[in-house]
Amino acid sequence: MASIGFIGLGNMGAPMMRNLIKAGHKVAAFDLSEAALKAAAEAGATPCAKSADAARDAEVVVSMLPAGQHVKSVMLGEDGLFAAAAKGTLFIESSTIDVATARLLSDEAAQAGHALIDAPVSGGVGGAEAGTLTFMVGGTEPAFARAEPFLAVMGKTIVHAGGPGNGQAAKICNNMLLGISMIGTCEAFALAEKLGLDAQKLFDISSKSSGQNWSMTTYCPVPGPVPTSPANREYKAGFAAAMMLKDLKLAVEAAQVAGASIPLGAEAAQLYAMMAGMGQGGLDFSGIIHMLRGKN
Repeated sequence: MASIGFIGLGNMGAPMMRNLIKAGHKVAAFDLSEAALKAAAEAGATPCAKSADAARDAEVVVSMLPAGQHVKSVMLGEDGLFAAAAKGTLFIESSTIDVATARLLSDEAAQAGHALIDAPVSGGVGGAEAGTLTFMVGGTEPAFARAEPFLAVMGKTIVHAGGPGNGQAAKICNNMLLGISMIGTCEAFALAEKLGLDAQKLFDISSKSSGQNWSMTTYCPVPGPVPTSPANREYKAGFAAAMMLKDLKLAVEAAQVAGASIPLGAEAAQLYAMMAGMGQGGLDFSGIIHMLRGKN
């Protein structure tokens, strides 16, 4: 049993924390939300008034925060987690942030006497609850080896993508592809509807032929074919469109820095920005089908 500090108890962080508790670990938790802290206490965690309190006696600190600026503000400085934690603490940073910030944090952690991996996730809220997330990990081999037993509690697929920042690089590439493929899948169903082709019939054909993709078979954007998809619960966000927009913006920024051409990724970012501008950013990202229906 390890003592773990957990920072960030949102839709993803809270179930990840609960799985660590179920595995027998002692967890001290922090979040700005009083409701989240209350729920954490009910799950068996020790709620903390400050993020530093959660890290002070921890062997491992897991963080799941909205963006890079939040991670830096929590980790760095005299009141940050690096300063509060005991030397040798392992940091598992699972937020989705830019590659440069991930590498900066790795350097700062090492200078403070700690080890840090960037370990963003894929799999959505359902995967977090079931403990079947995919972790894409960047960091040194020793840090990865230390982190792997804890990641295995929260996830099913754990891949060491390389050195510091490579976990974020993998997440950005993966989610750019997801954003693009969901748009294509939505367009196919929207066109089928206009042509009088039943959605279930299209699913039966494409899910077993050359159009097959995760967006169709696991996260189908229309009600019916995949009962567990958000389309069957009025597109209540498992992975909000605003979060997909965030990831696509990170991909565009990374491409600019790296000198890479990503025309489809850039177009996808513009489409999700339009969706957010229409007040639909709170819908699940598969809810883009509504907007496509309106345009067609």
